[in-house]
Amino acid sequence: MMAGNTMPYRPTRRAFMQSAALSTAALYARPASSYISAAGDWRHYGGSLGATRYSELDQINRSNVSELKVAWVHATGDSQARPATKIECTPIVVDGRMYVTTAQVQVRALDATTGEMLWNFDPFEGIQMRRSKGVNRGVAYWSDGNDRRIFMSGSAQDYLYCLDADTGKLVPEFADGGVLDMKLHLDRDMPDSVRSYYASPPVIFEDMLLLGGGSGSEGPAPAAPGHIRAFDVRTGKRLWIFHTIPHPGEFGYETWGKDSWKTAGGANNWGGMSLDPERGWLFVSTGSPTYDFYGADRPGANLFGNCVIALDARTGERQWHYQTIHHDLWDYDLPAQPVLARRKNGDQWQDLVVQISKQAFWYIFDRASGEPIWEIEERPVPDSDMEGEHVYPTQPFPTKPPPFARQGFENDDYITDISEESREYIKRRLKDLRRGMLYTPPSRGGTVYNPGTVGGTIWGGTSHDPEAGLMFINTNNWPKFFTLVDAPEGLGYPLMHTGYPFFVDQDKYSAAKPPWGELLCLDLASGDYLWRRPIGEYAELKARGIEGTGTFNVGGSIVTKGGLLFLGATQDEKFRAFDTSSGKILFEHQLSAGGYATPSTYAVDGKQYVVIAAGGGGRDIGSGGRKSGDEFVAFRLE
Repeated sequence: MMAGNTMPYRPTRRAFMQSAALSTAALYARPASSYISAAGDWRHYGGSLGATRYSELDQINRSNVSELKVAWVHATGDSQARPATKIECTPIVVDGRMYVTTAQVQVRALDATTGEMLWNFDPFEGIQMRRSKGVNRGVAYWSDGNDRRIFMSGSAQDYLYCLDADTGKLVPEFADGGVLDMKLHLDRDMPDSVRSYYASPPVIFEDMLLLGGGSGSEGPAPAAPGHIRAFDVRTGKRLWIFHTIPHPGEFGYETWGKDSWKTAGGANNWGGMSLDPERGWLFVSTGSPTYDFYGADRPGANLFGNCVIALDARTGERQWHYQTIHHDLWDYDLPAQPVLARRKNGDQWQDLVVQISKQAFWYIFDRASGEPIWEIEERPVPDSDMEGEHVYPTQPFPTKPPPFARQGFENDDYITDISEESREYIKRRLKDLRRGMLYTPPSRGGTVYNPGTVGGTIWGGTSHDPEAGLMFINTNNWPKFFTLVDAPEGLGYPLMHTGYPFFVDQDKYSAAKPPWGELLCLDLASGDYLWRRPIGEYAELKARGIEGTGTFNVGGSIVTKGGLLFLGATQDEKFRAFDTSSGKILFEHQLSAGGYATPSTYAVDGKQYVVIAAGGGGRDIGSGGRKSGDEFVAFRLE
């Protein structure tokens, strides 16, 4: 295995012995705690520490899911239209109590059987803000006897809050009165203008709070480094740090410019991390270094940007890594948690790490060694015509599984065919834009890139059935175009960009040929897709006889032992259940606003529930699904 195209990886003797021992013990073994949620609860953002989003609950199953009814609705009462709010939170449930974050990023405890509010914490109390209060995708829970805590951070402040899970009050013994300043303890001074936040929940292992975050800017303005840190869960004291932008003398330092560690930002985990408690390893996926679209000041491969990294959770020591993009110029962050999956390999179960990407690649590794399951080839990519740019000459291309969305925009076969008017509109636009294969670099004239910065796929990630060795992913085919321009004098950097526009037709539908939104099932044993289907529909297109387009979608899925996959995500604002064996829709419910979040499932008093946030606030593309909402909607059988 190669890291940064120059550094061979050699597994340690400990990693080799662990791999051999665990492979033998795993023969037909029941899934371990990293794969499944605790009985009845949904204690982790990803369902389990391994981010599988899988539940063993099967009271709701293929035979009866069509009979689901709304059990309760909790309206948070704090949505707004301008700036538009959204709810990206996955509720966690522990011992009959649900913990959520609202449209205005308040933390709230609910009775999981009724939706009744038990307490509320507002981190913005007394603070006036004109800009958005950002988003949060969920909270983390920790307990030791009667000491029970909730940890939350959002994207509008640089703080992590530690709350008493029973009362919602700040825990004064933690950090500074219950508040941890995430700009501190980064081994680098942070100017007041630089932000460092983490919208995903931290991971908790033993008595350690494992935290990603950083950045706060995609450039060209200064940004925080995305170093991974561990803190004492009781006191907030920093225990260790792993520098994702290496310091002098550290592994990977030579893959940057000499002083990049002092100034470069990003290389941050923002989509969440996962943990293998049996090995005691933390799995981290990182985003691009900043500036996202121009890297003249950071020559080289730029480890540990765009990497999957296995760390010893107790010490921060690197076990292995793989860099998925060298010297990223496309904002192709690794956007979601690494999934700790497993597959049948002959007559044994093999432990895997599955990482999805914005550019629609699957990166699948043996968990202990970090070796790719299928070959990943280094292939030449186009050079840049931007002054001073140092394009890396090759990029890694997985040979299997096939990409889950279309890549590049090289020829007219990629162009939408929903109407002659739309097709001709896009052809005219293309006369002024550069297009080509995946990894065609940014330019002054504008470059089309597909997938765009929301994928492929984004933070919703994947779900995994560890009993069957299957992965499920919802994906987009919505290209973007990107243009570099000269920055005004005196700002300290040479180039800016003109925004993140989607490449769409005159009616704001994707420039690409449909389907625009799909749900896929991957067999990890073979690396082949078992089925794929469009998800969502645009009513006005259907009325014109144009069906099967799918819609733009954001949010993830969960899988249950009942043979079901639950998913919101689509712009038609419906919540659906699919048969995992075929992709057939077995249930759908019209929400009051888009379900742009990942649901969860749990059981209380012998009743199984499924819950999703209907927070809306969709991007201004396509049609429908844009209004903001404020509801958490729970379903159960009567």
